[in-house]
Amino acid sequence: MSHEMLGRNKAGEEIAYARFSMRNYNAFILYDLLDAQVFNAGVSGSGNSSTFSNLQMEKALNAWKRLYGNNDSVSANGAENWDRKQINNFILSCFKTAQKEGSVNVSFF
Repeated sequence: MSHEMLGRNKAGEEIAYARFSMRNYNAFILYDLLDAQVFNAGVSGSGNSSTFSNLQMEKALNAWKRLYGNNDSVSANGAENWDRKQINNFILSCFKTAQKEGSVNVSFF
């Protein structure tokens, strides 16, 4: 079991992906940043998706920056660094797509 988040643009193309083991608390951080705990089914995502506006993604990005600063290069050790990079890349890719297209679709598996 795992938490997988998949971001897609309006054409349905994958623009972002993040995967966390079922007990990895970093998955819950990403759910929180997206204000999407409703899609958290405990050991995995719910299997549903939602469309996030440019404003919602900007809010998520700003919350992420408050947690870890303005720096795109996230510093930590080992697996923690990997997870932070996943979150950073996911939020940034979704934000850029939402900026360009007005929204982004995220699926939670």
